[in-house]
Amino acid sequence: MGCDGGTIPKRHELVKAPKKVEKVDKNAELAAKWKYCALSQEKLRRPIVSCELGRLYNKDTIIEYLLDKSAERPNAEAVAHIRGIKDIKELNLTDNPEWEGERRNSKGDRYEDIHCGMFICPVVGLEMNGKHRFCYLKSCGCVFSDRAMKEVKTEICHKCGDPFKDEDIVVLNGSKEEVEKLREKMEERRSKAKARKSKKSKAAETVSTPSESKDDTQSPQVDAAGRSSLQNGDESSQSAVAGPSGSSSSSKGTKSSTTSATTKRSIQDMEERSETFKSLFTTHSSAKRTKEQTSNWVTHTPYHF
Repeated sequence: MGCDGGTIPKRHELVKAPKKVEKVDKNAELAAKWKYCALSQEKLRRPIVSCELGRLYNKDTIIEYLLDKSAERPNAEAVAHIRGIKDIKELNLTDNPEWEGERRNSKGDRYEDIHCGMFICPVVGLEMNGKHRFCYLKSCGCVFSDRAMKEVKTEICHKCGDPFKDEDIVVLNGSKEEVEKLREKMEERRSKAKARKSKKSKAAETVSTPSESKDDTQSPQVDAAGRSSLQNGDESSQSAVAGPSGSSSSSKGTKSSTTSATTKRSIQDMEERSETFKSLFTTHSSAKRTKEQTSNWVTHTPYHF
């Protein structure tokens, strides 16, 4: 057929068939979700946290992300919804007794079970390897299998005993539909929290504005009272200058004189007071000192008895 060496080409060499669609290995996909951090792609190690969408992370990587969000990361979209440390929950996981760690097959002379998980359900005993559906409680962070939550229906956590509601259950590494539902719930919860904060701020403003209005209303009254007192003082001075021009001016003069007399009257001149009461004050004769009793230095109200 024109080939050197008398070779005969085959059909698959001459006719190009369409390429096969590459399929994702399910075992590798499950291992990536359940054994590696969703942000740093490193192996999960305690402490392990989860977000409101049910993804698993290492706590130290999330803290590094929150401290420096400007740094470039390959999987930054997986944590775009995390605003702070309150948006994650540390998980209370149960260790798998059959898990021997990374060194169990260091020599390569034994079978390595890929599906063996590091953690199990404390109620049923199912391994958390991706084959079974798992969820956690936002109230306490305990992790259980979906089978345990359905078979043993209670309103109290099976592990720590804290009460919880159906809204606190979050599915770990759920499907796309489940993740979308969790995202909708998260947005609703955040919108409600914003509405509550706005209501509280408005209530605080309404509480502060009436107090300010009261102060504003009181200040003109004080000014008006001050002006009125000044005006009354001017009238009294004018009446005093005018002299005996009328009965009203004379009555005002007598009132002012009596008030001044009562205010300027000394306690020592009061006949109705006893000597013991008068001796309590510095204007009494017993409190006065002679030149011999006075000191050479000046102090604040020195007394010599």
